[in-house]
Amino acid sequence: MIAELINKIKGKGIRIVFTEGSDPRVLKAAVRLFEDQVLEPVLLGNRNEITGCAKANGVSVDEMEILDPYEYQMMDEMVTKMIELRKGKMDAETCRKLLLQTNYFGTMLVQLGYADGLLGGATYSTADTVRPALQLIKARPGNSIVSSCFILLKDEEQLVMGDCSINIDPNTDELVEITLQTANTVRQFGIEPHIGLLSYSTYGSAKGASVSKVQEASERLNRMPLDFEVDGEMQFDCCVADEVAKLKAPHSDVAGHVNTFIFPNIDAGNIGYKIAARLGGYEAIGPILQGLNAPINDLSRGCNEEEIYKMAIVTAAQKGMDI
Repeated sequence: MIAELINKIKGKGIRIVFTEGSDPRVLKAAVRLFEDQVLEPVLLGNRNEITGCAKANGVSVDEMEILDPYEYQMMDEMVTKMIELRKGKMDAETCRKLLLQTNYFGTMLVQLGYADGLLGGATYSTADTVRPALQLIKARPGNSIVSSCFILLKDEEQLVMGDCSINIDPNTDELVEITLQTANTVRQFGIEPHIGLLSYSTYGSAKGASVSKVQEASERLNRMPLDFEVDGEMQFDCCVADEVAKLKAPHSDVAGHVNTFIFPNIDAGNIGYKIAARLGGYEAIGPILQGLNAPINDLSRGCNEEEIYKMAIVTAAQKGMDI
């Protein structure tokens, strides 16, 4: 999948800002992307720290773009725009202080069109990456929430799991929206979605508030004029095993061949994708943020250089599909 995405974005001049430019993992991934001519990295942070880190790690950033918010010549204009976007919720002093942080600075670079997307989270928390995006980039029209998904790869198999990192306990409306957003993301990356809404119950085999929530979401989705398959509520084994599907959901067109899993809450989602990655041998790419006006993506603080390299390609591909 990554090779296919590289072919789609290479040569398009897509600019991605990296909020932690002096982190060795980020720096080495960005240098690879630059040298491979996949995209145009913009490293954010203290210029001396970035160049020092590059030297210590045996790479060169001499030809790469580095932006230090403390040196940025257009900061006054950026502050004015941020005040406008926050609609009186922040004064000039607060905006200027926040814009000296690379998460806010980088997000504004995307908002102003200087960059096409942002990748952060190697040292920032998910909240510190997502909060500026919600405040400044905001949700796409028609979206009331932002969610996330992971793409899991193993040989030729491609699975998708959402939401595993943003919405803690989504209600019925939010589950519906997460499903629609995930289906859109799945198709962006060339996967035809067959979606199962997960539960500890299959078709009413158990009771509980969580079961009722998933049942209602499934009913709402099946009343919509969708052009993809979705069913639920279903247990995981019913989603993936034909022999179980024939027993528990014999009339379902989705059961037994689900490739996109929607979890009822973040506990199940986060635990589920990590079990698949650690015990199932899948490579987890994500979290991929969904529902924003521009590609903003978050990294795990435990990420390595290869994961950053691939997530940058995914981020650029989200923009590339709009070009």
